[in-house]
Amino acid sequence: MTDTQSFSPSRDDFAALLDETLQGRDLGEGQVVHGRVVGMEKDILIIDVGLKTEGRIPAREFGVGEGAVIPKVGDNVEVYLERVENALGEAVISRDKARREEAWTRLEVVFAEGQPVNGAIIGRVKGGFTVDLGGASAFLPGSQVDIRPVRDVAPLMGKEQPFAILKMDRPRGNIVVSRRAILEEARAEQRTELVGQLQEGEVREGVVKNITDYGAFVDLGGIDGLLHVTDMSWKRVSHPSQVLAVGDTVKVQIVKINPDTQRISLGMKQLQADPWDGVEAKYPVGAKMSGRITNITDYGAFVELEAGVEGLVHVSEMSWTKKNVHPGKIVSTSQEVDVVVLDVDASKRRISLGLKQAQDNPWDAFVANNPIGSTVEGEVKNATEFGLFIGLDNDIDGMVHLSDLDWNVSGEEAIQRYRKGETVKAKVLDVDVEKERVSLGIKQLGGDPMEGDTFKKGQQVTVTVTAVETGGIEVKFGEDDAPATAFIRKSDLSRDRAEQRTERFSVGDRVDAMVTGMDKASRRVSVSIKALEMKDEKEAVEQFGSSDSGASLGDILGAALREKAGSKE
Repeated sequence: MTDTQSFSPSRDDFAALLDETLQGRDLGEGQVVHGRVVGMEKDILIIDVGLKTEGRIPAREFGVGEGAVIPKVGDNVEVYLERVENALGEAVISRDKARREEAWTRLEVVFAEGQPVNGAIIGRVKGGFTVDLGGASAFLPGSQVDIRPVRDVAPLMGKEQPFAILKMDRPRGNIVVSRRAILEEARAEQRTELVGQLQEGEVREGVVKNITDYGAFVDLGGIDGLLHVTDMSWKRVSHPSQVLAVGDTVKVQIVKINPDTQRISLGMKQLQADPWDGVEAKYPVGAKMSGRITNITDYGAFVELEAGVEGLVHVSEMSWTKKNVHPGKIVSTSQEVDVVVLDVDASKRRISLGLKQAQDNPWDAFVANNPIGSTVEGEVKNATEFGLFIGLDNDIDGMVHLSDLDWNVSGEEAIQRYRKGETVKAKVLDVDVEKERVSLGIKQLGGDPMEGDTFKKGQQVTVTVTAVETGGIEVKFGEDDAPATAFIRKSDLSRDRAEQRTERFSVGDRVDAMVTGMDKASRRVSVSIKALEMKDEKEAVEQFGSSDSGASLGDILGAALREKAGSKE
């Protein structure tokens, strides 16, 4: 026996011997290694991976069900080495993790090349589903299941189908896939192929798949086209459901194909004759037509003259007398009306119509019944900053300007006398049929006190007190229907200073006075009680006495007054 043979190995010698035995093997933890099945105990496979002890793997990790293949003793397998030795001295190995590592390696290559990968939806999780990609588990968001929302996913569960890998994060073990991307790509290829087979102007049959507020989508056999609501009929269509229903088979014309977006525009009305052809001959200007109100807007109403041909009655052409009124208060939808053609523009597909032109013009009748200078009566409709509006016959309004309210008072003051709803009389001053205006005057009902020689300077007049103020009195005089007004200042109330007091007078008192001035331009008349007294005094002196007669002024005035009183008797 040699020394070596008799030598009892230590722990270090054993470790060195183990390293020598394992030299050349790459058996690090956390990687896939080759192993061989050396035995089976019930449902546990014993696998030798070249370590000092074997590892154990449940048979179910190699698959379950009819298609599962369980390795036999002596078969070579690949497993994932988690730990070289556990507490029992056995190697910790896993077939599931080995398959997962193989799958990740394979999927990383597929992801880098942008290729699809086959998998099966195996479960539902929050926000989506779990997909088995041949050993690797991936997340399928709910929004990526299909092009359109899917209510029932049961038919897709467990079915192998292609998926696109959107994201891979190996350290975190995160894979995100999409079934929708595969469907959209296939759909795009199919759409490109189908679009290449279509031509603008071609007529095809299709099935209505969906209806929206703006049109309908028609399936042309694998590709959808949009039939806009304006291309369904030549006549006005408020909503596509008035013409079509889902499932209807329709014949359409391909109006336009956009090669960039591959959008297809369809039309139904293009298969019918255009009712606007020769519209100028059918609807000459000035012709009276009948039609039906189809739509009412803030600016007017549309009238259908025939299927597909509509004209607009502007709000200004709806009524002779109703101004600034919404068209809906004059006409109603579906109402049959008579209209007159005002203008036709075939190139712009526009017809202007008039509703009021088909009716008698009340302004012509008003002129015939109420010539200029005649008197009319009406109700005060409104008072504005520039005058009164008076309601006349046939809903015609006339206006009395501020300057035509009163001869002697300012318009701002005179208009305060009138109330809405009050009935007044006025004179027709002017009628403009074209501009639809009637000018009225209230002051013209009476004569102008400033015209002619009604009042002259030095004339004696009897005035009536209308107001007593501190500085004088307001008076009126002349005819009752056209009185003149004046203001007698305090200093003109009497020749005697002691009698120049306004409190001597009351409203309604009648007093004699003399006209001392006339200004027709400013419409002012000046009167004075004092001037009349001085005139009477002068005449009395001339008639009944002189400076050398010896008679006193009182005697002279007394004689004059007695004579004046006697002459009145």
